[in-house]
Amino acid sequence: MNRLRILRPDDWHLHLRDGAALQAVVGFTAQRFGRAIVMPNLKPPITTTALARAYRQRILSALPAGSRFEPLLTLYLTNSTTPDEIDRARACGFIHGVKLYPAGATTHSDAGVSDLERVYGVLAHMEKVGMRLLIHGESTGPDIDVFDRESHFIDTVLEPLLVRFPRLPIVLEHLSTARGVEFIRGARPGIAATITPQHLLHNRNAIFSGGIRPHFYCLPILKREPDREALLEAATSANPRFFLGTDSAPHEKNAKENSCGCAGMFTAHAAIELYAEAFASVGRLDRLEAFASHFGADFYGLPRNTDHITLLNEPCMVPAGYLFGDAELIPYRAGETVGWRLESA
Repeated sequence: MNRLRILRPDDWHLHLRDGAALQAVVGFTAQRFGRAIVMPNLKPPITTTALARAYRQRILSALPAGSRFEPLLTLYLTNSTTPDEIDRARACGFIHGVKLYPAGATTHSDAGVSDLERVYGVLAHMEKVGMRLLIHGESTGPDIDVFDRESHFIDTVLEPLLVRFPRLPIVLEHLSTARGVEFIRGARPGIAATITPQHLLHNRNAIFSGGIRPHFYCLPILKREPDREALLEAATSANPRFFLGTDSAPHEKNAKENSCGCAGMFTAHAAIELYAEAFASVGRLDRLEAFASHFGADFYGLPRNTDHITLLNEPCMVPAGYLFGDAELIPYRAGETVGWRLESA
């Protein structure tokens, strides 16, 4: 297959940052996707509907002229989030989820939830009104191996959470393990997961190939080859519990290439093209449209997009870097090729 036409996809997990950084990256997503669930872990985080409203306007103002891209906002769950704030978010029409970051789990997560019991009241109210909980599912204890953090979270936090809140809709974001795939497949209705392109295309060897490769460092960290294979099988299985979420997370070059580099991979410049690579690798390109354009919209209760994009099976060279405000942003596959190209790009 050299040409693939699909309904315009959506990105159900995206970091756009703010200010000049937002201006630098939002166009890549808007060119490919109709909508995106935008993460709230700014500084300060997006903890209220009022802050989300202002952030949404900044995103819309940064879009290229004529763009019809729709940002879908989220709230950052903290120990002090109230049911009243959930009601305001629910009523506004542009907030579609509440993000749970265990405190210290990833970039800008310091304001996250330190004790899940402190937000049980809010979670009960979210369950009542049908607000989706989006979870960065990793345990953060210093005694937990970084490669086991997702599995530990599922076993010790998520499974009991589903019992306590049997009707709360949940997305386990950026799934990264075979254990996670097994859990999502067997979970009760209302449970789904997003999968990133990097977790489909690489195992943890990529971080250490020829030396430390900071631009392959993300959280959850890349896992073992059996985990990658399980994720690829899940993504291409036509199971509606699994759908597209890039977790594209831009950082300036100096924040990645230092003695304590930030977690995050920037993939928005070629996001849907990378998924096409992954699906083509197992001969399942015919299932990409459902994963990218159907299942996420259905889970969020939104209409599917009606326009289309076309991908061409032609190599496309990735620039060595992009301007990122006053800094430089190093994209995934910098100076290399991606095997597919967006026809209009």
